[in-house]
Amino acid sequence: MTLCTPARTTNRPRIQRPHSPPEGPRRFRLAGADVSASIAVFLIALPLSLGIALATGAPLQAGLVAAAVGGLVAGRFGGAPLQVSGPAAGLTVVTAELIQRYGWRTTCAITALAGLSQLALSALRVARSALAVSPAIVHGMLGGIGVTIALAQLHIVLGGTPQSSAVDNFLGLPAQLARAHPEALAISALTVAVLLCWPRLPGRAGRLVRKVPAALVAVAGATAAAAFAGLAVPRVDLPSWSSHALPGLPEGPVLGIAAGVLTITLVTSVQSLLSAVAVDKLVAARGDSGRGIPRSRLDRELAGQGAANLVSGALGGLPVAGVAVRSVANVSAGAVSRASTMLHGLWIVLAALLLVPVLDLIPLPALAALVMVVGIQMVNITHIRTVTRHREVIVYAVTLTGVVLVGILEGVALGIAVAIAVSLHRLARTRITREERDGRHLLHVRGQLTFLAVPRLSRALHQLPRGSDVVVELDGSFMDHAAYETLSDWTTGHLAHGGTVETTGPSGVRIADPAPVTDSASHPCCRPWTPWHNHQCGEEPTGTAEPAETGQMTGLRLASGIGKFQRNTAPLVRDELARLAREGQRPSQLFLTCADSRLVTSMITSSGPGDLFTVRNVGNLVPLPGEESGDDSVAAAIEYAVEVLQVESITVCGHSGCGAMQALLNGSPDDPPSPLRRWLRHGRPSLERMASRRHAWARIAGRLPADAVEQLCLTNVVQQLEHLRAYEPVARRLAEGTLTLHGVYFHVGEAQAYLLSGTDEVHGYDDVFTRVMPTDHLETARAS
Repeated sequence: MTLCTPARTTNRPRIQRPHSPPEGPRRFRLAGADVSASIAVFLIALPLSLGIALATGAPLQAGLVAAAVGGLVAGRFGGAPLQVSGPAAGLTVVTAELIQRYGWRTTCAITALAGLSQLALSALRVARSALAVSPAIVHGMLGGIGVTIALAQLHIVLGGTPQSSAVDNFLGLPAQLARAHPEALAISALTVAVLLCWPRLPGRAGRLVRKVPAALVAVAGATAAAAFAGLAVPRVDLPSWSSHALPGLPEGPVLGIAAGVLTITLVTSVQSLLSAVAVDKLVAARGDSGRGIPRSRLDRELAGQGAANLVSGALGGLPVAGVAVRSVANVSAGAVSRASTMLHGLWIVLAALLLVPVLDLIPLPALAALVMVVGIQMVNITHIRTVTRHREVIVYAVTLTGVVLVGILEGVALGIAVAIAVSLHRLARTRITREERDGRHLLHVRGQLTFLAVPRLSRALHQLPRGSDVVVELDGSFMDHAAYETLSDWTTGHLAHGGTVETTGPSGVRIADPAPVTDSASHPCCRPWTPWHNHQCGEEPTGTAEPAETGQMTGLRLASGIGKFQRNTAPLVRDELARLAREGQRPSQLFLTCADSRLVTSMITSSGPGDLFTVRNVGNLVPLPGEESGDDSVAAAIEYAVEVLQVESITVCGHSGCGAMQALLNGSPDDPPSPLRRWLRHGRPSLERMASRRHAWARIAGRLPADAVEQLCLTNVVQQLEHLRAYEPVARRLAEGTLTLHGVYFHVGEAQAYLLSGTDEVHGYDDVFTRVMPTDHLETARAS
């Protein structure tokens, strides 16, 4: 049975979403901010593209081709609207090595094949996997590439020719310094001086002139100085476009070419995706908070980069990637759409066709000095401080050294190996110390408590005097079963001998003590990780009760549960609830979910009292405005949460095995009317969305749903988010940028939450639910 057969055979009419784009052709609108931003980016990209082409040993026109393609193709089809793509300094070493080994035409073919690989990866939706790479490895890779670039370009700055490797370039520096060319050195020194001093010009006049990019001023100044002084230095020589080299069939060993394709694919993909995440953070931090600018869709961005590399390679251009320098300039210049990126590509095309005589005046040492400074800046002091603060400087150093001495792939592999070793070391390294303070024995456990630390933990615990007052301070975020049992067994024995045990966290706050074995012996259900099924500790099972007694038993169980709350839990939460009573409720989000008894909202979201404004109904439905037929409870809750409580986000949470969705699938127009059927009519748009060919099937963690019920449960979450946008208060807050919408799917059997991926400016959501990891390390520290 196919997944959507029940929905596709329905005869119900389709409905159009309230916020669907109007019918008819869309008009292209060009904002003035995009035009000015595109000019600023163009002025930076032009000299950088020529300099990177020079550094790789490729034809200089190849840099212009890559810049134009990056703007027009990646700008149009990519998923990061304000990211600017083009030839990147991070690819200089890779491209130079490929050109030296296989020639230019084969390198173009390798670039095109890398583009095809990126398109395949985007189809598999693996873009976010690139974000799992440690920032220390990424920064180390970029730092190593920067060192290699700087060493190579320093030879051209001195009037010489670089060698094939960073080691040879370093060893050849003394001889190159001895025979430095004064003219080349003077032009290079002027370029570097302007690059460093231009951003630091003081005063009001300085603020005005700093709007002109430093790279453009440096290269233009060096060009003018060389022309007026009549210096004999090599200059740019752009050949006729009629003789431009296009790719040929790859020639060389298959494994070598495959390694080249893999290297370009990985470097361009990781650099572009990390840059896209950083651009999102820059946009959010801008004065307008990025209002109206959608967040990056990483799989689409990967596809856009693949298409750009395919086209660039086919047209004889350098590999293309998202470039941080140009992207930062684009965001800072106030760009509001992808039009700025595309216009910058158009300006590159016009310059390559009309400004050839002007470009031929640029001295090559000026371009080499420009790229050398960019390479030095890739060894970022801020990055080094960050990885040092996170105790990952050894990963950074090994990656950087490996890239310089061996190569990019080898250096990254070394960095990954060291990062894994550091993680394992941290997991196994546990410090246990003892001290006596004010008559109490303090046992301080710092680090993760795993089975590897159990022998030392047991030894330290049994060295404590019997009958003493003990405080166990746990300064870590993880304790496995073996460590828990060791601590629990020792606690039971110590209490039996008249001692006291208090377990605290790193700040001294008391935490739940391990359950004594005596309690477990009397009530076996109280062991750790007990199933929750009607769990009532200390009560005898009632399997032999008569049906007439069941209601009475249930009432007693309810009263017993309330009594346990008053006795055990209320003293712990009384202060917090008293504060909430005084200050009123200030929830951060509206959480709209199903009435299913298996959904515990505070548990799923790890939230406490006052954090969530929760609305439950059958099927987690959001009726369209005006369609509740006398029952405005959901609309009232939405209005109250958005207008009065000023929540920052609204979450719609569906779940697996939803009975309301099963009823929708199995229902028919001939069913007798009932309150449940009248309510479920608000879910019919979800059925129609699932049956519509205009919408892609929802996917969950890269796979299709297991059956039609799960398909409808996922689709229903997406559809109810669309309904939310139809509410005037929600639409207004979304336009202001002060409210966000989220979709969550909770798989009850797996105890796993899945988060709906980001939005698109036209189609809303891309109907892909991704797994929420136990430790959210995917989006942190990526702005750098």
